[in-house]
Amino acid sequence: MKETIIPVTGFAQNCTLIWCEETVQGAVIDPGGDIEKILAAVEQHEVMVAKILITHGHIDHAGGAAALAEKLGCPIEGPHKEDAFLVTDLVQQGAQFGLVDVQNFEPTRWFDQGDTVSFGNITLDVIHCPGHTPGHVVFFHKDENIAIVGDVLFQGSIGRTDFPGGDHPTLIRSIKERLWPLGNDVTFIPGHGPHSTFGIERQTNPFVGDHAV
Repeated sequence: MKETIIPVTGFAQNCTLIWCEETVQGAVIDPGGDIEKILAAVEQHEVMVAKILITHGHIDHAGGAAALAEKLGCPIEGPHKEDAFLVTDLVQQGAQFGLVDVQNFEPTRWFDQGDTVSFGNITLDVIHCPGHTPGHVVFFHKDENIAIVGDVLFQGSIGRTDFPGGDHPTLIRSIKERLWPLGNDVTFIPGHGPHSTFGIERQTNPFVGDHAV
């Protein structure tokens, strides 16, 4: 699996383009906006985008999904249906930040815990990790120990829980019970900021490290 990070929007959100080296089929994860930048990366790497995947329904992760799907002619999949109240209200979310080029959408497929999603020769496990939002999901590629975690976990921090539907104890439980068991050597791509590993965060993260929970 190959991946490249495309920082988008004023929130510097990590939109991730991932693809299968054998088939060059791929997926765009969390196209929050700046779709021309995303399309340029798709063209540069000559990826055939099969689907758009969404970790959760906040504007900086999902705001460009509908427009990108229209451009690429591919379906949108995710997040979990508990985030339906967010992805069907993206226009209103955008208005709060002065963003006008935003469309609401309903995905072709809602994800549940234990689902998988495939493109090319790549299969990702879908892990429901509520707390930042109630319908947040994480995508895990077990063969290469890489997780795309959205806004659940960051290097040295965790996702905010003061937005509608957020819940701090639920977020901590999601990380402890659904991410840590995947293994300390898992590298994760967060929704913002640099990569890290679960092992490093268990040692050093002041919010959810082993010494803190």
